[in-house]
Amino acid sequence: MSYLLPTYKRQPISFAKGQGSFLFTADGTPYLDALMGIAVCGLGHCHLRITQALSDQAKTLVHTSNLFGIDWQEKAGEKLCHVAGMDKVFFANSGAEANEAALKMARLFAKKRGQNHARVIVMDHSFHGRTLLTVSATANPVARDGFFTLDDDFVRVPFGDITAIEQALNQYDDICAIMLEPIQGESGVRVADNGFDFLAQVRQVCNTHDLLMILDEVQTGNGRTGKYFAYQHSQIKPDILTTAKGLGNGFPVGACMTSGQANAIFTYGSHGSTYGGTPLACRIVNEVIDTIHDEQLLDNVAKTHKILTGIITDNLAKDNVSIRGKGMMLGVVLPTDRDIDFSSLVDKARDKHRLIINVSGGNIIRLLPALNMNTADTEEMAYRLVNLIKAQL
Repeated sequence: MSYLLPTYKRQPISFAKGQGSFLFTADGTPYLDALMGIAVCGLGHCHLRITQALSDQAKTLVHTSNLFGIDWQEKAGEKLCHVAGMDKVFFANSGAEANEAALKMARLFAKKRGQNHARVIVMDHSFHGRTLLTVSATANPVARDGFFTLDDDFVRVPFGDITAIEQALNQYDDICAIMLEPIQGESGVRVADNGFDFLAQVRQVCNTHDLLMILDEVQTGNGRTGKYFAYQHSQIKPDILTTAKGLGNGFPVGACMTSGQANAIFTYGSHGSTYGGTPLACRIVNEVIDTIHDEQLLDNVAKTHKILTGIITDNLAKDNVSIRGKGMMLGVVLPTDRDIDFSSLVDKARDKHRLIINVSGGNIIRLLPALNMNTADTEEMAYRLVNLIKAQL
């Protein structure tokens, strides 16, 4: 009997230890992790620098509350805003909380300019979290079912379709913001047809109509795509930028950043968090940012991307298998005209190939490996995946 609420369909396995790109069961059996806690452990499991920083800070000071100045929070804020190209930051505990803060900010922005109940444009296939407001912004019907979502607060358009956004603006006169992921993760690593040019189009629309541009980089941030943030593959800057996941390499922390006119939306009492930005969380944020820089991991992402995609393409392109995404955020697209049992791929990868993967969007194997994988582990991951897929075709 388990005393846990049945909110997860758990796999029949648990792990006792992690090291680098590997997870180990209690008996020592190693599994190559291509998912990294769903894009969380970008530096791999139990990175020595993160472990040491966590241990040192836990011995010194864990929590004081935001009623006082927090030196590590100030340092983390400066470093994060510097690498993100943003001006100000609010620290939260998760990606959902960061997105909730962004959406609250959009509402307050609208209120201050005389809109009493403004709407936000969001994208089909999006995923922004599981709080009531963020799940309302999310497109996934399973996540939304039964929660009386706040659908009147959002207008949904196809991802990558700037014409649909302009049509929505013609239809509704109460839009205050556009919120999107540079690459959609949960729905199968979806990239707009015109790539990051879509971000430039959205930025122009926001400028023209005086709207906030909100980028959800919970999954795409912190080096995942080969830039520190995915929007940096373009020439634009958002008004609000959210992130989490890889920000703490497994320690729960999120951030909502602002630039330009968004800097002045929140004032004293507008928002808060008991645990947001603790000395412990922010010490970890500092160490993650320093490690990504010191170990030149953005360069390593480019290197491992080339190796991983090259092996998969060389071995599977003739079988109509393709790859989409950027950096270490990849979707391996399997053909739908073959007799493949997509629902069993995760189990087969785990049990037969000792490989941890995720399947999303129906026929997409989602890969979110560590940013610091070495060449040997990268090649091993690629060939295990190739062997898994070849056995299904």
